[in-house]
Amino acid sequence: QAELGKPQRNRYTLPGFDFSYGLYIQRTDGGVPEAIGHWNTVKPRTTSAQKMPRDFITMNRGALKAGYTTAHEFNLYYKAKDIRRKDDEHSRFKRSPPKVPADFTYGITSRPCTPFFDLLQHKYKELWMEQQRALTAAKRVEKKKVIMKDKVHETRTTFLRKHPLPAKEESFWHLPRLEKV
Repeated sequence: QAELGKPQRNRYTLPGFDFSYGLYIQRTDGGVPEAIGHWNTVKPRTTSAQKMPRDFITMNRGALKAGYTTAHEFNLYYKAKDIRRKDDEHSRFKRSPPKVPADFTYGITSRPCTPFFDLLQHKYKELWMEQQRALTAAKRVEKKKVIMKDKVHETRTTFLRKHPLPAKEESFWHLPRLEKV
């Protein structure tokens, strides 16, 4: 049982002062002399010759010239004559490299410097004011066109209101048989 009011003691015994923690690896733990004396380089792998993909265009052309027409005959021809693409054909970049000038640099171009002379002369303010004036003038012309369109056109009704027809002289109505009397 733990003593009252005191922390529990550690139950593990630590190793002596000559003990080093961790894993000792002969190859990497030699320090500076080991690093200078041995250059551990990675040997390049010899890649096996990669099989190029089949050239179906050439094989189809050859099968048609041989007189084959069905899918079964085509498959037999593919097994008999296994034609592979050439290395240059496989890479589209090798066939047609991009046409760029010799001094072409890839990437985003940097922003041009701000001309301080224009800033000091308030040139940007003047350009903005000029644009605003042109915009106002264009709006004014547009407004005049709208007003011209909004004019009321003369219709027969409005014409007759302005110029009424002359009034007929009113005659009393008579019976037709009494007309000649």
